[in-house]
Amino acid sequence: MVSEAESMARESVIVVIDGKRRKGMGEPLDWALKHVVRRKNIVIVVGILGDMGKKNAAQCFPLNMRFNISGILEKLEFSISSGHAEVKPRDLGEEIERKREQFQAILQPFSKQCKRNEVKLEVKLAAGICPEEITLKEAENANTRWIVLDSHLKKYKMCIYWNVECNVAVMKGKDVATLMPSRATNPDNSPVSSEQADAETWPDDRSLNDQETGNQNVIEERESLTQQTPRGPSWYPLQFRPGFPREFLFSEIEEITNGFSDIICQKENLKVYEGVLQNTPVMIKSIEDDEQFWSMLTILSRVRHRNIMNIVGYCCTATNRLLISDYPCLCFASKLQCDVSAINLSWRARWYTAIEIGGSLRYLHEECPDGPIVHQSVCSSSIFYSHGCSPMLSNFMRAKWYKEEDKQLYVDIHDYGLFLVELISGKVAGCFPHENEGQSLKDWALPLLESSSVTQLMDPRLADKEDDLKTVHCMARAALFCLKNDSGRSISISEMPMRLQHC
Repeated sequence: MVSEAESMARESVIVVIDGKRRKGMGEPLDWALKHVVRRKNIVIVVGILGDMGKKNAAQCFPLNMRFNISGILEKLEFSISSGHAEVKPRDLGEEIERKREQFQAILQPFSKQCKRNEVKLEVKLAAGICPEEITLKEAENANTRWIVLDSHLKKYKMCIYWNVECNVAVMKGKDVATLMPSRATNPDNSPVSSEQADAETWPDDRSLNDQETGNQNVIEERESLTQQTPRGPSWYPLQFRPGFPREFLFSEIEEITNGFSDIICQKENLKVYEGVLQNTPVMIKSIEDDEQFWSMLTILSRVRHRNIMNIVGYCCTATNRLLISDYPCLCFASKLQCDVSAINLSWRARWYTAIEIGGSLRYLHEECPDGPIVHQSVCSSSIFYSHGCSPMLSNFMRAKWYKEEDKQLYVDIHDYGLFLVELISGKVAGCFPHENEGQSLKDWALPLLESSSVTQLMDPRLADKEDDLKTVHCMARAALFCLKNDSGRSISISEMPMRLQHC
């Protein structure tokens, strides 16, 4: 038996798998054992069963589950968040058993290899928990050297990478991964060469396998990392550099995206790709709706503000409509529902976020050279933190020039008030109805705001100090002013900074 102290001293490799995929679930673990796991390491396999807010019974509440696979683990542990203490693991019944059998079939072939090399293999299933949250928690609790991320979970890679100090590998295909070297081992965060990576990470006497054919693919990906690895949090975004924004040739976009090989998400009339331009990660949106594309391009070409994510460039051909922007490398404000992100965002930081986003809206409403712009999508899912933790307003898909008769500026003011509630409560408006029997975040928060019961509204995961309470009360009053204007008079977003700074 390995003692707890010995387990903490042993280096670990965390392998995060999308538990919903039907094929290739074992590929991330197989790659890790071949290329990064050393003798006597601990391998923690984290299976992500589902996201929060889904209606499936196995996904409606946070659940961590450990189980035994032919002696790999010796006990079965369950832990459920305090907010759902009434739910018992046995209530999942068939779903738990099905997942147990599925993971047993996938991981059983690797157990002998692990035992032969004195590698301890642990398995954890997580339902109803943000993938980055459970990954970061595991990384904090273990002496983690590598995190290997399933290709189906690659959209979480930047949020994970910028919150850990270990190496991160993102699967791209069978036995092929994109490597993101530890920022701790490279203090200047400069890109490493494939030769440096070879000497540092895969010496012949350390990895469990010495298969040359497998290593060729890894080296190929590591060489491309010289163009993909960021230089550090002090990066200056492309959108603010001389020469941008500009028009791009389609051939340039193909090179930036490596032939459109790395798609982040796909929705109706929209595809989003990741790429690299001038050693800087960028995001490329392919928009099918011609009118929407030209509306966004026209608006963003006229907008310049330090808290607004603008375009780096665009490309327009007979068949393609593409917008290029800086990649939102740090997490979106909507990640407040995740414990790790919430704890890292102090009350002062949330207040600062409210001030900065209010300033960006004031710019859109009152300071744009060609007249007011209404955003129409102000919420935590449209706001992210850039390098240096500056909040940035993004998502101009619904933005348009303001017409006085429409009175739509009030939509932004209302939505800004709801965003303040999200900052105060740590709850996300889009997820709230799924977790509270259909009740909206506004309906829940308004009575508390009106009765000045701010302490019942405050995110319980953060400690309160007297100065913090004053700050939160300012935010609460501003939120109530935006959400419920009984005076009947026209209100302006420019009033918000005063209300936030002077209680």
